[in-house]
Amino acid sequence: MVNIESLDAPPVVSSVPGSFPWSVLHDRHPALISKVRDGLPYPPEQSRALDELAEEIEGVIRPLPHEDQIWADHLGERWYDVPFLWAESYFYRKLLEAVGYFAPGPWQGVDPFAPVKSAELRGQALDDELTVLSELPPGDRDTGLLTASLWGNQADLGFQLGQVDNGRASGLVVDDSAVLWSLLTQRGTVCVVADNSGRELVPDLLLADHLLATDRASRVVLHVKAYPYFTSDATMADVLACLRRIHESTHEAGPRLWQAMRDGTLDVRAHPFSCAPWSYHRMPADLAADFAGATVTIMKGDLNYRRLVGDRSWPADTSFEAVTDYFPGPVVAVRTLKSDVVVGIPADVRAPLDATGEQWRTSGAHALVQARATRSTAS
Repeated sequence: MVNIESLDAPPVVSSVPGSFPWSVLHDRHPALISKVRDGLPYPPEQSRALDELAEEIEGVIRPLPHEDQIWADHLGERWYDVPFLWAESYFYRKLLEAVGYFAPGPWQGVDPFAPVKSAELRGQALDDELTVLSELPPGDRDTGLLTASLWGNQADLGFQLGQVDNGRASGLVVDDSAVLWSLLTQRGTVCVVADNSGRELVPDLLLADHLLATDRASRVVLHVKAYPYFTSDATMADVLACLRRIHESTHEAGPRLWQAMRDGTLDVRAHPFSCAPWSYHRMPADLAADFAGATVTIMKGDLNYRRLVGDRSWPADTSFEAVTDYFPGPVVAVRTLKSDVVVGIPADVRAPLDATGEQWRTSGAHALVQARATRSTAS
């Protein structure tokens, strides 16, 4: 097993002006605070707390009002100097604190990102995508539904499906999808670690339905966030909203998914570790047991990829199999590239991408499906 602490791959930080992590802290987070403030009619107390958070993120990290050991590692340090994954996670935790999400009172449990999430579910684009996916010919459903789950809300889904050529979608820099399907030959449990809500979670649920309907899985366990996180990450409330949306459409999966929830063949988990500021190398034993018992775990999205391989400045040709060897069962990453962290990219694939001069690692225009089919060799 690879010990990531022993390798020459330092954690990603945000201290380099102009870098992608720097732009997230310097530009994206202040803009998000303004968007949250405008999204709901927060009273003066919450507005003042949001102002204080906007001021804080340009200085040093302050503690939460109550002690929480999860966040004890970097208090008093500059936001830009600590590991990027930790800083992002703590920002969202403090944002929820600012709007009163955890405090007793009328704003407790109110998702500050709900206005954006609900608008996405109401849009005509989702109706169009449900129609496209309902009309997939039987022979194209494996590739079509995996492609839809991969790209999610990234681009027009009809266009993405139209770009599939001989089973390979345009924009894929690594495609181990054949390994995924080879793992789904026994009717066992499949874990899906969800990423975004809305137009990404809907195709994730349709893929889960497809695995159950084709006997690729006897049960699908969907892991979501324990509370609102990273703007659009899926929670249990988002799962229910998407299930209602599919059930109200004409897609045939609607009644099946509804029943799957009732009988437990679609099971939803929201482990507290889902919002921890660490990679899966530090996952607790009960979560590791969940993944160990699965035929395969499908890790969706960019954040889960960073947590799976470690949010570090890996050389791009670092072996995906090596850095995921700790993971307790077979694992497949299904990810649109929206951050710098990447492993397992051969030089002959990487060179032409680098030659374009584009920020292909962060633009969202490229994606990958990476698989490790063996079980962990960790003792």
